Amino acid sequence: MLYLKKFELPTGIVIGHNTGNTMVKDNNESTGLFEPLMVSASSPYKEELNDLAVDLVAQAAAFQSSLPKSIASSLVELIRSMNCYYSNLIEGHNTHPIDIERALNDDYSSNPEKRDLQLEAKAHIAVQKWIDEDGLTEPPFSPTMTQEIHRRFCEQLPPELLFVEMPETSERIPVIPGAFREKDVKVGHHVAISPGAIPRFMDRMNEVYSNAGRIESILAAGYAHHRLLWIHPFVDGNGRTARLISYAMLRNSLNTTGLWSVARGLARKEAEYKRHLQACDATRHGDHDGRGTLSEAALASFTKFFLQVCIDQIQFMINLMKPERLKDRIVLWAEEEIRAGRLAPKSDAVLRAILYRGELERGEVAEILGVSDRTARRVTATLIESGALKSASSRAPLRIAFPATLASRWMPGLFPEQ
Repeated sequence: MLYLKKFELPTGIVIGHNTGNTMVKDNNESTGLFEPLMVSASSPYKEELNDLAVDLVAQAAAFQSSLPKSIASSLVELIRSMNCYYSNLIEGHNTHPIDIERALNDDYSSNPEKRDLQLEAKAHIAVQKWIDEDGLTEPPFSPTMTQEIHRRFCEQLPPELLFVEMPETSERIPVIPGAFREKDVKVGHHVAISPGAIPRFMDRMNEVYSNAGRIESILAAGYAHHRLLWIHPFVDGNGRTARLISYAMLRNSLNTTGLWSVARGLARKEAEYKRHLQACDATRHGDHDGRGTLSEAALASFTKFFLQVCIDQIQFMINLMKPERLKDRIVLWAEEEIRAGRLAPKSDAVLRAILYRGELERGEVAEILGVSDRTARRVTATLIESGALKSASSRAPLRIAFPATLASRWMPGLFPEQ
């Protein structure tokens, strides 16, 4: 929940830049208020963080190389829905991936509230797809890209989700897609910087993180996650924006290609995640806690937690996608569907061939099954209709699909059953 707080104008305040017809208040805060932006090389925590980053690089690369390209490309689409589901869940919005998948097919609930959440999920997935397709023209934490990510997400939301209500006055504050806030805010116990100071702090983040080396750029995904939330640049949507930026930073530094989701791990440890973020708001504890205004130890602890969550999620996906286990679960499902009359006989043989090869030309189905072309077309049609297979066109090769409706059978534990 976002709490907005009105402030009296104290002596010495600088009135900041003009946005349209509004003068935005600037308290002239120094960017030193959110230093350090990185854990220093001399920190006692730095060696462990570096080791975790190296481990993360190795595990991400190993997982990616273990998947055939055709399976990886299909998996990415499901992971987008999963990432969206867990990121929105952290904000208290529960839209199951099956309902998200329906929204992607323009199948919306008749319930207005559920429909709005489906549209919200669809907007989130569209932004992640844009990131995956190299839409970013600058580093994701740059002021321009931060605003662009927020704009692309919010401009697709239904009108009812583009307002924040003040708890005390019930005043409805509009959320302007991509626009930095123009009001003072308080989130929990944290009083964010004045709105006029936001561009200055965003520029400082961009300056520091743009110069990070390979290992530092991985650590920066954790550092920047908190520091952006500390700035709280938007009236609403900061959490989703921060997680999308972290996703983009990890994608750039690890070449993750969207095969796993840190949001799942953060949502499953939501209380710990939020405790760490709150701890990072604290000022430093004495001379042995870095040289900045905020606690370096807390930033290091959150970044360690963040990296461990990433590694845990990769390990989860590695175990879930082990070829033989995955094949056995899919074939067992197919055999049960054949017995129930929902799939054509011999459909399991087609799935086995595709799981082994990665893809299958349509003309090969009849030969593999030893049936007529007409029967082969019927087998193929029932598999596509079930969601198990997909094809770019009526002549394109057949590939495995990972629909949300089958995820609980094929990839148990990926997200809760509906």
